[in-house]
Amino acid sequence: MAEEPVITAETAETPIISTDHETNSIHQVPPASPHSPDVVPDSASTVEITQDAPVVEPIQLIDELKKQLAETEKKAATHWDNLLRQRAEFDNLQKRVERDVENAHKYAIKRFAEELLAVKDSLEMGMEVAVKPETSLDSVKEGMGLTLKILANTLEKFGIVEIDPKNQKFNPDWHEAMAMIPAPDAEDGTVVIVHQKGYQLNERLLRPARVVIAKNS
Repeated sequence: MAEEPVITAETAETPIISTDHETNSIHQVPPASPHSPDVVPDSASTVEITQDAPVVEPIQLIDELKKQLAETEKKAATHWDNLLRQRAEFDNLQKRVERDVENAHKYAIKRFAEELLAVKDSLEMGMEVAVKPETSLDSVKEGMGLTLKILANTLEKFGIVEIDPKNQKFNPDWHEAMAMIPAPDAEDGTVVIVHQKGYQLNERLLRPARVVIAKNS
């Protein structure tokens, strides 16, 4: 009958190594306590070291890191180029907008000025005809009427509308009262005389009509 191994304090502190030839693995059994006469290794505390586990070589790891770094630097360079390109496009757009605004301020009345030139031409032609001895007063009057019509059409084309409030109720938003006079044929607050016509630009007051209103009481 074989004798059972005696566990001493020295052998209890030494780990037991066992080899499993079927799975090609090494089992390390933790040392037994010197106070336990019979120690059975617990499967949960068994550490298995497999010889077939993949081992990453340091050279391969360095090469992989270098590859990742190169790809990251390439992406960063691409993003930087895109940022510079967008910044240049934004600067060009801002300059173009500023130039358009400046031109709009300079040439906002260009079309209006072109239309007024026709009125000036008509006035100059009327002056040349008026100084001639054979020109009658009726001809001068007719020429002035045509010129006034050209001017009125030009103003209307650009949204300038005449305010002529005669026989209308006084409106302080559009009219300016110069005086009040008795007018038996008119209601109180009615415009009886227009000293100067008013004008509005696109429904905004450009100049109020200066008027005299009736006051009978």
